[in-house]
Amino acid sequence: MGRDLMGSWEAKRALVEEYLDRWVPSQDTPPSRLHQAMRYSLFAGGKRIRPVLALAAAEVVGEEALVAMPLACGIEMIHTYSLIHDDLPAMDDDDFRRGKPTSHRVFGEALAILAGDALLTLAFQIMGDLSLYPSRVYPERVLGAVKEVALAAGPLGMVGGQVVDLEMEGRSRGEGEEEALEWIHIHKTARMIEASLKAGALVAGAGEEAEILEAYGRHVGLAFQVVDDILGCQGDEEKLGKPVGRDVEKGKLTYPALYGVEASSRKARELIDHALEILGPLGERAWFLRELALYVVDRER
Repeated sequence: MGRDLMGSWEAKRALVEEYLDRWVPSQDTPPSRLHQAMRYSLFAGGKRIRPVLALAAAEVVGEEALVAMPLACGIEMIHTYSLIHDDLPAMDDDDFRRGKPTSHRVFGEALAILAGDALLTLAFQIMGDLSLYPSRVYPERVLGAVKEVALAAGPLGMVGGQVVDLEMEGRSRGEGEEEALEWIHIHKTARMIEASLKAGALVAGAGEEAEILEAYGRHVGLAFQVVDDILGCQGDEEKLGKPVGRDVEKGKLTYPALYGVEASSRKARELIDHALEILGPLGERAWFLRELALYVVDRER
């Protein structure tokens, strides 16, 4: 790598951890059991890729990363809520996440649901709090950025993708499954990655950069999910922090299930190549995003 991707990533990730800890109530705050459950999942590990992308987008536009911190933290809270709910028995019924027992296994289903609800609600409180942004950030920018996140997280984004994913589970293979697979992955995964970049850019005052970063995010987000599908059927359980082969057992519609591992790997590489082409007009400002795209396709977990 020409530059220190991991060093820059770790610096941004550490900042996100610091501000999440600052803005999420302590586990002793009443009702303490709720806040314990929220923090249990929020601080369970992870690369913080979505908030890191929001901070990186602000830097590409020419602002300091901290301008996008409320958005970055809100996006991570939304991502965490989605994982808590995805793991529930009514959905994916998973016992482990990032090598630890899932929220409902530790706190029970009712509190896990409420912890997810609380994180989602708190996310919009943080993202919409103008006092958390520098005074040079106009309210209109914040409103536009928050709207992008809401669209990506809701029925036309992540939630809609999860619904179709559940509907396709266990179905016999037939016509339309290729379109359904791409729709699921774009909405369930790529839309929040797109929105992380676009929201970070908008709050920083982006012009045409916002559309470039959004298009880049769609390709990287889809590649991320393709690689995730591959790892889900042949990855290292210890590195993944969850059992391998669950998607196959449940009959989920995935890229390896439809195309095989080799063709799926080629698909991921093609998506990353397109993402790199999209970044062309941004020049050296986008070095971090270029390196990150290459990391996505070669990651092991």
